[in-house]
Amino acid sequence: MQNILWELKADKVMEWAKKGERIDGRKMDEYRKISLQKNISENADGSARVMIGSTDVVCGIKMLAGEPFPDTPDEGTINVGVELLPLANPLFETGPPRENATELARVVDRGIRKAKTLDFEGLCISKGERVWVVFIDLYVLNDSGNMLDASSIAALAALLETRVPELNDEYKVVYGEYSGRLAVERKPLLSTFAKIGNSLLLDPSLAEENAMEARFSLATTEDNYITAYQKGGGGSFLRKEIDECIETAFKKAKEIRKIL
Repeated sequence: MQNILWELKADKVMEWAKKGERIDGRKMDEYRKISLQKNISENADGSARVMIGSTDVVCGIKMLAGEPFPDTPDEGTINVGVELLPLANPLFETGPPRENATELARVVDRGIRKAKTLDFEGLCISKGERVWVVFIDLYVLNDSGNMLDASSIAALAALLETRVPELNDEYKVVYGEYSGRLAVERKPLLSTFAKIGNSLLLDPSLAEENAMEARFSLATTEDNYITAYQKGGGGSFLRKEIDECIETAFKKAKEIRKIL
């Protein structure tokens, strides 16, 4: 029954998109309402909860001292994990990460890593021995479409609130004690578009995702760099459509940074 309802709604979305309209009344380049809560966890080193419409994502940051990679002995690193909780969507199940969770984690990771959001050399504690590993854990509480952008905003918001723990002589975290804030050099944000017919829709809802032919996401920074992009779905984009997405992404990401 649920699948039939989704198909009927997808048909309605496509019908409206042909007229250049959206079923929720938004403009084609308009986000749903974005709300942000910071520092929602006392135990995380940084945390945030972001809602885009009804899509609900929580991010927690934990910093641990680990061994550096052999080829970068003086650089720390990040580790992005995503959990799609079964309560978020009838299709989500417990168990190993599925393809959509893996994709989400990789795109968020790439946007942050390639932007050099963090000073990775500054995360070195002792060259060749210990570096900071910044664990960015994302939990999707409700999927109402566009988990990518919600996760991107949540990750950046949490990083901006992250405190660096104190370490003892054995490189163990001294819980409850901090040396200062984590330095955030750049603020990359993802912007996701759905293609339905000849229309490009920013921030697709779940109904629009079910109707879309293709999806395009890109991460942009405040100094006009593109640090990640991802195409999904079986359809394609024209070059002029990609250019339109890029122009819109820079503009909308600038607006969202004001919220952060």
